[in-house]
Amino acid sequence: MNILVLDDEKEIADLVEVYLKNENYNVFKYNTSEEAIKCIDENKIDLAILDVMVKNISGFKICQYIREKRYKFPVIMLTAKIEDKDKIMGLTLGADDYITKPFNPLELLARVKSALRRYTLYNDNKNKDNIIEIRGLVINVVEHKCLLYDKPVDLTPTEFDIVLYLAKNMGRVVSSEELFESVWKEKYYDSNNTVMVHIRRIREKLHENTKNPKFIKTIWGVGYEIEK
Repeated sequence: MNILVLDDEKEIADLVEVYLKNENYNVFKYNTSEEAIKCIDENKIDLAILDVMVKNISGFKICQYIREKRYKFPVIMLTAKIEDKDKIMGLTLGADDYITKPFNPLELLARVKSALRRYTLYNDNKNKDNIIEIRGLVINVVEHKCLLYDKPVDLTPTEFDIVLYLAKNMGRVVSSEELFESVWKEKYYDSNNTVMVHIRRIREKLHENTKNPKFIKTIWGVGYEIEK
């Protein structure tokens, strides 16, 4: 598959190229936006990795150009910024994912693979509803399996059901009561801390940062949420 990499920091572009080539991807690497746009128009690109802050024509504008030209391939934004407004802007313009610098190259690889899987499954109505992918976490609904950055996560059936329920309600805060009654099929009691204990175990298995979890967020006094 052909992957375009645009970053005006040569060291970063070179690093990304090495990791992608190690996975047998064909890489088109550029340090200027003009070269990248020319490549997009002249080659079959399967995925683009765009630096937001590249000079002359920003990654945001190139992403917008890609979508205006009706190219369907996935776009991953690389950004040194962490403000929500920048993430929202990229996604609004048609980006499929974003990753903040400095980043772990293995995580970037996982994001690339996830985006390509989604792209491949896009027109496959049989499979697309059976796979849920969230920033490197892959949930196979049919097989009851989870992968994190392409490595299996050893979840119990109950833990899997919790993750699946939150994933199916991604972007919405789910109360402990709703989660308990949906997963355990029993009446919830205020003194019941079963949900909290299971969430803690799931976070450990997902190698979550307890102060800033990437997947399951705690909305204090309300419940839990997997953000979009």
